[in-house]
Amino acid sequence: MQIAIIGLPNSTKTTVFNALTRGELATSAYSSGQFEVHTAVVEVPDGHIGRLSAMFRPRKTTYAKVTYADIAGLAKGVSQGGLSGPLLNTISQSDALLHVVRAFEDPGVPHSEGHADPCRDVAIVDGELMLSDLIIVERRIERLRAALKRGGDKQAAAGHEVELALMNRLHAQLDAGQPLRDLDLAPAEEKALRNFGLLSLKPMLIVLNVGDAAADDALFALCDYQHRRTTVAALQGRLEMELAQMPFAEAADFLASYGIVEPGLNRIIRLSYTLLGRHSFFTVGEDEVRAWTIPVGATAVEAAGAVHSDIARGFIRAEVIGYEALRAAGSLAAARARGQMRLEGRDYVVQDGDVINFRFNV
Repeated sequence: MQIAIIGLPNSTKTTVFNALTRGELATSAYSSGQFEVHTAVVEVPDGHIGRLSAMFRPRKTTYAKVTYADIAGLAKGVSQGGLSGPLLNTISQSDALLHVVRAFEDPGVPHSEGHADPCRDVAIVDGELMLSDLIIVERRIERLRAALKRGGDKQAAAGHEVELALMNRLHAQLDAGQPLRDLDLAPAEEKALRNFGLLSLKPMLIVLNVGDAAADDALFALCDYQHRRTTVAALQGRLEMELAQMPFAEAADFLASYGIVEPGLNRIIRLSYTLLGRHSFFTVGEDEVRAWTIPVGATAVEAAGAVHSDIARGFIRAEVIGYEALRAAGSLAAARARGQMRLEGRDYVVQDGDVINFRFNV
């Protein structure tokens, strides 16, 4: 799962990136003016894994992972004529966008628009994403119309007509100033659009960096920003970055002294999972305890494919128990003795926290 971190120049993107990834990239009051991307892979915080590892004492413990990419600031007007190839390609490869919005003033860090205004800044970046999409859609409409005008193969023409109708829907949505993620699209339509690099179609997590103020998600409510597949969360960016760079024990003591249960960034990562409709199941044993990320609604055979294509190909049954039931039983042997292990077929819909042993034959 890959998430692109975007925002205006000096929006504190790199501060949030450092907090998420325990990184130490330099934060600057001025943009370098160059196209830069920094990536880091982050383990998804999950207490289930720690407790399962304590139960099985495996040689290896593997958490689910998210890749974050910190992308150069999207200055106002950057999409005029279309986003540059490298910038468009980098953002379009992501599964979702994390838009960092600065919600505090800092005289030492000039704001690209003169002063902090979260509602305005979100509208600016949304506008750039939608303009990029509009240019892509208009170019595609021109090509489809030209192909239909040339005539030729009837089957190809029928396909062009269907695609043209879809592109016209997208154009009307963008022309109305609305992101594509608000549209109701059929699975086949989403698949058809997968390789077009449409940015406003991607799920969006808006992170308000509130500086030293209280992290209140309701701060953004006054913007009346209501879009589908969009989540808003507030964060004290500098504090979270400092916490991420502390030794774990020291950070835990700091949180405990303020009565904070966990770093805010853990919640941001979980929100990313929810936004993308992902959850985890586990495989356990003496060799490895591991979390696997799959879409919500995935079947047992699809989960098997996440582990290895051969397991999916030779799938026979999935031996399943919920995490809480396994934890209460204390071991797989005890769970089997209690009759709590279920045998499920290939169409079983995997639940969040399922512990699964796949039976297969290749």
